Amino acid sequence: MSKTLTKQELHNLAMNHVGEDLEKRGFEFIAINSKLNKHPQFVCVDQQNQKYFVIVKAVILPENPNQYDIVWMEKFKLHAANHNAKILYAGVGLANLEDETQPILNGQPYLMNYEGIQVVETPNLN
Repeated sequence: MSKTLTKQELHNLAMNHVGEDLEKRGFEFIAINSKLNKHPQFVCVDQQNQKYFVIVKAVILPENPNQYDIVWMEKFKLHAANHNAKILYAGVGLANLEDETQPILNGQPYLMNYEGIQVVETPNLN
């Protein structure tokens, strides 16, 4: 019998998907932090050498992956501004492909809701 994926494993799954998206968009990685609830998950730069802090959030559907904690994000915006970084947010919704009420199992197909990377407005940078 397959094992249910842990929160960390779900987070890693989301990070892998977002990391591939960032690579396709031409970002260069400076640092990667895959620990759950440690932010940012990716520090990267674009072709103009602009620094970005990328927040990845994995949620279980039907929770909306594109909503983030606004109060927490306001604090994080100050952190990014102090490092001359812009913020990108990537929400990833996951569910069991065959039955969304069941957990996601290791090695089994899953449903992913990923609408891409959102730019989070930061003071004095955008």
